[in-house]
Amino acid sequence: MSSLNYRELRRRYELDGAAKTVNHLQEALREQSLKPEDFSLRDLAEALVPDGREWVRSLDPRSSGGTALLESGDGVDATAFQNVTAQVVQSKIMEAYNQEAFVASRLVDTIPTRFDGEKIPGVGRISDLVDEVGPGMPYPSLGFGEEYVETPQTTKHGFIVPVTREAIFFDRTNLVLSRAAEVGEVLGLNKEKRLLDLIVGVSNPYNYNGVAYDTYQSSGPWVNVITGNELVDWTSVDAAEQLFAEMLDPTTGEPVLLGATTALVMPAYRHAAHRTFNASEVAYAPAGGQSTTVAANPLGSYRVEESRLAYRRVLASGVAADDAKKWWFLGDFRRAFAYMENWPITVTQSPMGSEADFTNDIVLRFKASERGAAAVMNPRYVVKCTG
Repeated sequence: MSSLNYRELRRRYELDGAAKTVNHLQEALREQSLKPEDFSLRDLAEALVPDGREWVRSLDPRSSGGTALLESGDGVDATAFQNVTAQVVQSKIMEAYNQEAFVASRLVDTIPTRFDGEKIPGVGRISDLVDEVGPGMPYPSLGFGEEYVETPQTTKHGFIVPVTREAIFFDRTNLVLSRAAEVGEVLGLNKEKRLLDLIVGVSNPYNYNGVAYDTYQSSGPWVNVITGNELVDWTSVDAAEQLFAEMLDPTTGEPVLLGATTALVMPAYRHAAHRTFNASEVAYAPAGGQSTTVAANPLGSYRVEESRLAYRRVLASGVAADDAKKWWFLGDFRRAFAYMENWPITVTQSPMGSEADFTNDIVLRFKASERGAAAVMNPRYVVKCTG
Protein backbone atom coordinates (compact mmCIF):
# COMPACT_ATOMS: atom_id res chain seq x y z
CA MET A 1 0.00 0.00 0.00
CA SER A 2 1.42 3.37 -1.01
CA SER A 3 1.94 6.07 1.60
CA LEU A 4 1.00 8.73 -0.98
CA ASN A 5 -1.76 11.04 0.26
CA TYR A 6 -4.21 11.05 -2.66
CA ARG A 7 -6.64 13.43 -1.01
CA GLU A 8 -3.82 15.97 -0.56
CA LEU A 9 -2.74 15.38 -4.17
CA ARG A 10 -6.25 16.20 -5.34
CA ARG A 11 -6.34 19.33 -3.18
CA ARG A 12 -2.97 20.54 -4.49
CA TYR A 13 -4.12 19.90 -8.04
CA GLU A 14 -7.22 22.05 -7.51
CA LEU A 15 -5.28 24.85 -5.76
CA ASP A 16 -2.08 24.95 -7.83
CA GLY A 17 -3.38 23.85 -11.21
CA ALA A 18 -2.27 21.12 -13.59
CA ALA A 19 1.09 22.53 -14.70
CA LYS A 20 2.43 23.28 -11.22
CA THR A 21 1.27 19.96 -9.79
CA VAL A 22 2.73 17.92 -12.63
CA ASN A 23 6.02 19.84 -12.43
CA HIS A 24 6.16 19.16 -8.69
CA LEU A 25 5.57 15.44 -9.30
CA GLN A 26 8.18 15.44 -12.05
CA GLU A 27 10.74 16.93 -9.69
CA ALA A 28 9.83 14.49 -6.91
CA LEU A 29 10.16 11.55 -9.31
CA ARG A 30 13.47 12.86 -10.66
CA GLU A 31 14.87 13.28 -7.15
CA GLN A 32 13.42 9.87 -6.22
CA SER A 33 11.58 11.21 -3.19
CA LEU A 34 8.68 9.55 -5.02
CA LYS A 35 8.94 6.48 -7.24
CA PRO A 36 6.54 5.30 -9.94
CA GLU A 37 5.84 2.25 -7.80
CA ASP A 38 4.46 4.53 -5.06
CA PHE A 39 1.40 5.26 -7.20
CA SER A 40 -1.77 3.23 -7.66
CA LEU A 41 -3.83 3.63 -10.84
CA ARG A 42 -7.04 2.84 -9.04
CA ASP A 43 -6.31 5.20 -6.15
CA LEU A 44 -5.29 7.95 -8.58
CA ALA A 45 -8.54 7.53 -10.51
CA GLU A 46 -10.66 7.54 -7.37
CA ALA A 47 -8.89 10.66 -6.05
CA LEU A 48 -8.49 12.74 -9.21
CA VAL A 49 -11.63 12.01 -11.24
CA PRO A 50 -14.79 13.72 -9.95
CA ASP A 51 -16.91 11.02 -8.29
CA GLY A 52 -13.88 8.84 -8.85
CA ARG A 53 -15.12 5.79 -7.01
CA GLU A 54 -18.25 5.72 -9.10
CA TRP A 55 -16.16 6.21 -12.23
CA VAL A 56 -13.92 3.27 -11.34
CA ARG A 57 -17.00 1.16 -10.61
CA SER A 58 -18.32 2.11 -14.04
CA LEU A 59 -15.32 0.35 -15.60
CA ASP A 60 -17.01 -2.89 -14.61
CA PRO A 61 -19.37 -3.83 -17.49
CA ARG A 62 -21.86 -5.03 -14.88
CA SER A 63 -22.32 -1.43 -13.77
CA SER A 64 -25.60 -0.17 -15.20
CA GLY A 65 -24.24 3.32 -15.80
CA GLY A 66 -20.89 2.24 -17.19
CA THR A 67 -21.48 3.20 -20.81
CA ALA A 68 -22.84 6.65 -20.10
CA LEU A 69 -20.14 7.56 -17.60
CA LEU A 70 -17.36 6.73 -20.04
CA GLU A 71 -18.72 8.87 -22.85
CA SER A 72 -16.88 12.15 -23.25
CA GLY A 73 -20.13 14.00 -23.73
CA ASP A 74 -21.24 13.09 -20.23
CA GLY A 75 -18.84 15.64 -18.75
CA VAL A 76 -16.50 13.31 -16.90
CA ASP A 77 -13.29 15.32 -16.33
CA ALA A 78 -10.40 12.88 -16.14
CA THR A 79 -7.75 15.47 -17.05
CA ALA A 80 -6.05 15.38 -13.67
CA PHE A 81 -5.94 11.59 -13.69
CA GLN A 82 -4.51 11.59 -17.22
CA ASN A 83 -1.84 14.18 -16.46
CA VAL A 84 -0.58 12.53 -13.28
CA THR A 85 -0.67 9.04 -14.79
CA ALA A 86 1.23 10.32 -17.82
CA GLN A 87 3.95 11.70 -15.55
CA VAL A 88 4.25 8.39 -13.68
CA VAL A 89 4.45 6.36 -16.90
CA GLN A 90 6.93 8.79 -18.45
CA SER A 91 9.15 8.60 -15.37
CA LYS A 92 9.28 4.81 -15.62
CA ILE A 93 10.04 4.94 -19.35
CA MET A 94 12.87 7.43 -18.84
CA GLU A 95 14.30 5.45 -15.93
CA ALA A 96 14.71 2.41 -18.18
CA TYR A 97 15.81 4.46 -21.20
CA ASN A 98 18.69 6.12 -19.33
CA GLN A 99 20.02 3.10 -17.43
CA GLU A 100 23.71 2.79 -16.64
CA ALA A 101 24.27 -0.17 -18.98
CA PHE A 102 23.93 2.11 -22.01
CA VAL A 103 27.55 3.25 -22.10
CA ALA A 104 27.74 4.53 -25.67
CA SER A 105 24.79 6.87 -25.17
CA ARG A 106 26.84 8.65 -22.48
CA LEU A 107 30.09 8.69 -24.46
CA VAL A 108 28.84 10.71 -27.43
CA ASP A 109 27.20 14.12 -27.73
CA THR A 110 23.62 14.55 -28.87
CA ILE A 111 23.19 17.20 -31.57
CA PRO A 112 19.65 18.51 -32.15
CA THR A 113 18.73 18.78 -35.82
CA ARG A 114 15.62 19.49 -37.86
CA PHE A 115 16.96 17.70 -40.91
CA ASP A 116 16.60 14.09 -42.06
CA GLY A 117 20.33 13.83 -42.65
CA GLU A 118 22.37 16.94 -43.36
CA LYS A 119 25.63 18.34 -44.65
CA ILE A 120 27.70 19.85 -41.87
CA PRO A 121 30.29 22.25 -43.28
CA GLY A 122 33.80 22.32 -41.89
CA VAL A 123 35.35 25.43 -40.44
CA GLY A 124 38.59 26.26 -42.20
CA ARG A 125 41.07 29.10 -41.96
CA ILE A 126 41.05 31.72 -44.69
CA SER A 127 44.84 31.60 -44.81
CA ASP A 128 47.24 29.36 -42.95
CA LEU A 129 50.00 31.91 -43.57
CA VAL A 130 48.43 34.73 -41.56
CA ASP A 131 49.49 34.25 -37.94
CA GLU A 132 50.29 37.85 -37.04
CA VAL A 133 48.13 40.98 -37.26
CA GLY A 134 50.07 44.15 -37.94
CA PRO A 135 49.14 47.56 -36.53
CA GLY A 136 46.09 48.97 -38.30
CA MET A 137 45.67 45.79 -40.35
CA PRO A 138 42.38 43.86 -40.54
CA TYR A 139 41.99 40.63 -38.63
CA PRO A 140 41.67 37.49 -40.77
CA SER A 141 38.30 35.76 -40.68
CA LEU A 142 37.32 32.20 -40.05
CA GLY A 143 34.52 30.89 -42.23
CA PHE A 144 32.84 27.76 -43.43
CA GLY A 145 35.12 25.94 -45.83
CA GLU A 146 34.18 23.68 -48.70
CA GLU A 147 34.76 20.56 -46.61
CA TYR A 148 31.67 18.91 -45.19
CA VAL A 149 30.51 15.78 -43.38
CA GLU A 150 27.24 14.23 -44.52
CA THR A 151 25.25 12.57 -41.74
CA PRO A 152 22.91 9.61 -42.37
CA GLN A 153 19.14 9.85 -42.53
CA THR A 154 17.37 9.70 -39.19
CA THR A 155 14.92 6.97 -38.22
CA LYS A 156 11.95 6.98 -35.87
CA HIS A 157 11.38 4.39 -33.14
CA GLY A 158 8.50 4.11 -30.72
CA PHE A 159 5.92 2.03 -28.85
CA ILE A 160 2.55 2.48 -27.17
CA VAL A 161 1.85 1.70 -23.51
CA PRO A 162 -1.85 0.87 -23.06
CA VAL A 163 -3.80 1.27 -19.81
CA THR A 164 -6.82 -1.01 -19.89
CA ARG A 165 -10.03 -1.00 -17.87
CA GLU A 166 -8.77 -4.03 -16.03
CA ALA A 167 -5.49 -2.31 -15.15
CA ILE A 168 -7.42 0.44 -13.34
CA PHE A 169 -10.26 -1.64 -11.93
CA PHE A 170 -8.01 -4.43 -10.60
CA ASP A 171 -5.21 -1.96 -9.85
CA ARG A 172 -2.60 -3.66 -12.03
CA THR A 173 -0.26 -0.69 -11.70
CA ASN A 174 2.84 -2.89 -11.65
CA LEU A 175 1.83 -4.44 -14.98
CA VAL A 176 1.52 -1.02 -16.62
CA LEU A 177 4.83 0.14 -15.14
CA SER A 178 6.48 -3.08 -16.29
CA ARG A 179 5.32 -2.39 -19.84
CA ALA A 180 6.50 1.21 -19.56
CA ALA A 181 9.92 0.04 -18.38
CA GLU A 182 10.09 -2.44 -21.25
CA VAL A 183 9.30 0.33 -23.75
CA GLY A 184 12.02 2.56 -22.30
CA GLU A 185 14.55 -0.25 -22.24
CA VAL A 186 13.84 -1.38 -25.81
CA LEU A 187 14.11 2.18 -27.15
CA GLY A 188 17.29 2.81 -25.17
CA LEU A 189 18.75 -0.53 -26.25
CA ASN A 190 17.98 0.17 -29.89
CA LYS A 191 19.75 3.53 -29.72
CA GLU A 192 22.69 1.99 -27.83
CA LYS A 193 23.13 -0.77 -30.41
CA ARG A 194 23.12 1.73 -33.29
CA LEU A 195 25.77 3.81 -31.53
CA LEU A 196 27.88 0.77 -30.68
CA ASP A 197 27.72 -0.53 -34.26
CA LEU A 198 29.15 2.85 -35.22
CA ILE A 199 31.89 2.83 -32.56
CA VAL A 200 33.10 -0.74 -33.20
CA GLY A 201 32.98 -0.27 -36.97
CA VAL A 202 30.09 -2.61 -37.84
CA SER A 203 28.31 0.29 -39.56
CA ASN A 204 30.31 2.85 -41.55
CA PRO A 205 28.23 5.91 -42.46
CA TYR A 206 31.17 8.35 -42.55
CA ASN A 207 30.85 10.54 -45.65
CA TYR A 208 33.45 13.27 -46.11
CA ASN A 209 33.14 15.64 -49.08
CA GLY A 210 30.78 13.22 -50.81
CA VAL A 211 33.09 10.22 -50.44
CA ALA A 212 32.19 7.29 -48.18
CA TYR A 213 34.92 5.88 -45.94
CA ASP A 214 35.16 3.10 -43.40
CA THR A 215 35.55 4.55 -39.92
CA TYR A 216 38.70 2.57 -39.19
CA GLN A 217 41.57 2.63 -41.68
CA SER A 218 44.84 0.69 -41.65
CA SER A 219 46.24 2.80 -44.49
CA GLY A 220 45.20 5.72 -46.66
CA PRO A 221 43.86 9.09 -45.51
CA TRP A 222 44.41 8.18 -41.86
CA VAL A 223 45.45 5.17 -39.76
CA ASN A 224 43.41 4.49 -36.62
CA VAL A 225 43.47 0.73 -36.19
CA ILE A 226 46.19 -1.48 -34.66
CA THR A 227 46.08 -5.25 -34.93
CA GLY A 228 47.85 -7.41 -32.39
CA ASN A 229 47.71 -4.74 -29.70
CA GLU A 230 46.13 -6.59 -26.79
CA LEU A 231 45.61 -4.41 -23.71
CA VAL A 232 48.40 -5.64 -21.42
CA ASP A 233 50.02 -2.59 -19.84
CA TRP A 234 51.03 1.02 -20.50
CA THR A 235 52.93 0.01 -23.65
CA SER A 236 49.66 -1.05 -25.31
CA VAL A 237 48.23 2.40 -24.64
CA ASP A 238 51.42 4.05 -25.83
CA ALA A 239 51.13 2.23 -29.17
CA ALA A 240 47.62 3.65 -29.65
CA GLU A 241 48.77 7.12 -28.64
CA GLN A 242 51.50 7.01 -31.28
CA LEU A 243 48.82 6.77 -33.96
CA PHE A 244 47.28 9.99 -32.65
CA ALA A 245 50.70 11.62 -32.89
CA GLU A 246 50.73 10.85 -36.63
CA MET A 247 47.12 11.90 -37.26
CA LEU A 248 46.62 15.13 -39.23
CA ASP A 249 43.53 17.29 -39.60
CA PRO A 250 42.38 17.01 -43.25
CA THR A 251 41.49 20.72 -43.46
CA THR A 252 44.52 22.39 -41.89
CA GLY A 253 47.16 19.69 -42.14
CA GLU A 254 47.91 20.28 -38.47
CA PRO A 255 48.12 17.47 -35.91
CA VAL A 256 44.80 16.38 -34.40
CA LEU A 257 44.66 17.95 -30.95
CA LEU A 258 43.61 15.24 -28.56
CA GLY A 259 43.91 15.06 -24.82
CA ALA A 260 43.58 11.82 -22.88
CA THR A 261 39.90 11.00 -22.59
CA THR A 262 38.31 7.54 -22.66
CA ALA A 263 39.11 3.86 -23.09
CA LEU A 264 36.28 1.46 -24.00
CA VAL A 265 36.99 -2.21 -23.34
CA MET A 266 35.21 -5.54 -23.50
CA PRO A 267 34.09 -7.23 -20.24
CA ALA A 268 36.91 -9.80 -20.31
CA TYR A 269 39.46 -6.97 -20.05
CA ARG A 270 37.67 -4.86 -17.47
CA HIS A 271 40.12 -5.61 -14.69
CA ALA A 272 43.12 -5.48 -17.01
CA ALA A 273 42.02 -2.00 -18.09
CA HIS A 274 41.60 -0.72 -14.55
CA ARG A 275 44.96 -2.20 -13.61
CA THR A 276 46.60 -0.53 -16.60
CA PHE A 277 45.00 2.90 -16.30
CA ASN A 278 44.64 3.20 -12.54
CA ALA A 279 47.91 1.73 -11.27
CA SER A 280 49.75 4.19 -9.02
CA GLU A 281 53.11 3.34 -10.58
CA VAL A 282 54.52 1.75 -13.73
CA ALA A 283 57.86 0.03 -14.22
CA TYR A 284 60.04 0.66 -17.26
CA ALA A 285 62.42 -2.23 -17.91
CA PRO A 286 64.56 -1.57 -21.02
CA ALA A 287 66.17 -4.44 -22.87
CA GLY A 288 69.85 -5.18 -22.38
CA GLY A 289 69.83 -5.66 -18.63
CA GLN A 290 69.64 -1.98 -17.76
CA SER A 291 68.14 -0.84 -14.49
CA THR A 292 64.36 -0.86 -14.14
CA THR A 293 62.84 2.58 -13.64
CA VAL A 294 59.69 3.03 -11.54
CA ALA A 295 57.61 6.15 -12.16
CA ALA A 296 54.13 7.53 -11.56
CA ASN A 297 51.48 6.16 -13.92
CA PRO A 298 51.01 8.68 -16.78
CA LEU A 299 47.63 7.16 -17.76
CA GLY A 300 45.62 8.26 -14.74
CA SER A 301 43.64 10.90 -16.65
CA TYR A 302 41.85 8.35 -18.83
CA ARG A 303 38.28 7.34 -18.12
CA VAL A 304 37.68 3.59 -18.43
CA GLU A 305 34.34 2.16 -19.62
CA GLU A 306 33.38 -1.44 -20.34
CA SER A 307 30.35 -2.64 -22.28
CA ARG A 308 28.84 -6.09 -22.52
CA LEU A 309 26.64 -4.82 -25.33
CA ALA A 310 29.71 -3.71 -27.31
CA TYR A 311 31.14 -7.22 -27.00
CA ARG A 312 27.87 -8.69 -28.29
CA ARG A 313 27.82 -6.30 -31.26
CA VAL A 314 31.37 -7.35 -32.20
CA LEU A 315 30.36 -11.01 -31.93
CA ALA A 316 27.26 -10.37 -34.05
CA SER A 317 29.48 -8.94 -36.79
CA GLY A 318 31.12 -12.36 -37.19
CA VAL A 319 34.27 -11.94 -35.09
CA ALA A 320 35.28 -15.04 -33.10
CA ALA A 321 34.79 -14.80 -29.33
CA ASP A 322 38.49 -15.22 -28.52
CA ASP A 323 39.30 -12.28 -30.78
CA ALA A 324 36.27 -10.11 -29.95
CA LYS A 325 37.02 -10.01 -26.23
CA LYS A 326 40.43 -8.42 -26.96
CA TRP A 327 39.03 -5.43 -28.87
CA TRP A 328 39.38 -2.04 -27.19
CA PHE A 329 39.11 1.60 -28.21
CA LEU A 330 40.91 4.75 -27.14
CA GLY A 331 40.21 8.41 -27.83
CA ASP A 332 37.74 11.25 -27.65
CA PHE A 333 34.38 9.72 -28.52
CA ARG A 334 32.54 13.05 -28.31
CA ARG A 335 34.63 14.50 -31.13
CA ALA A 336 34.57 11.32 -33.21
CA PHE A 337 30.88 10.45 -33.05
CA ALA A 338 27.49 12.06 -32.41
CA TYR A 339 23.82 11.24 -32.22
CA MET A 340 21.87 13.48 -34.60
CA GLU A 341 18.52 13.89 -32.85
CA ASN A 342 15.30 15.20 -34.42
CA TRP A 343 13.52 14.82 -31.10
CA PRO A 344 14.44 13.13 -27.80
CA ILE A 345 12.34 10.39 -26.29
CA THR A 346 8.92 11.99 -25.92
CA VAL A 347 5.79 10.64 -24.26
CA THR A 348 2.38 11.76 -25.52
CA GLN A 349 -1.09 10.59 -24.53
CA SER A 350 -4.26 9.92 -26.45
CA PRO A 351 -7.57 11.41 -25.26
CA MET A 352 -9.99 9.26 -23.32
CA GLY A 353 -13.06 7.96 -25.06
CA SER A 354 -11.16 6.95 -28.21
CA GLU A 355 -12.03 4.06 -30.52
CA ALA A 356 -9.55 1.85 -28.67
CA ASP A 357 -11.64 2.29 -25.52
CA PHE A 358 -14.71 0.82 -27.16
CA THR A 359 -13.03 -1.91 -29.20
CA ASN A 360 -10.19 -2.96 -26.87
CA ASP A 361 -11.15 -1.63 -23.41
CA ILE A 362 -8.04 0.59 -23.51
CA VAL A 363 -8.90 3.66 -21.44
CA LEU A 364 -5.56 5.47 -21.84
CA ARG A 365 -2.65 5.13 -24.25
CA PHE A 366 0.81 6.62 -23.93
CA LYS A 367 3.10 6.77 -26.97
CA ALA A 368 6.86 6.98 -26.50
CA SER A 369 9.00 7.83 -29.51
CA GLU A 370 12.40 9.22 -30.49
CA ARG A 371 13.99 9.96 -33.84
CA GLY A 372 17.66 10.25 -34.66
CA ALA A 373 20.73 8.69 -36.26
CA ALA A 374 24.24 7.75 -35.15
CA ALA A 375 26.85 9.66 -37.14
CA VAL A 376 30.64 9.71 -37.55
CA MET A 377 31.90 13.29 -37.29
CA ASN A 378 35.68 12.72 -37.43
CA PRO A 379 37.11 9.19 -37.12
CA ARG A 380 40.61 10.50 -36.42
CA TYR A 381 39.76 10.97 -32.76
CA VAL A 382 39.39 7.25 -31.92
CA VAL A 383 41.79 4.31 -32.36
CA LYS A 384 40.62 0.70 -32.51
CA CYS A 385 42.92 -1.99 -31.15
CA THR A 386 42.52 -5.75 -31.66
CA GLY A 387 44.35 -8.61 -29.99
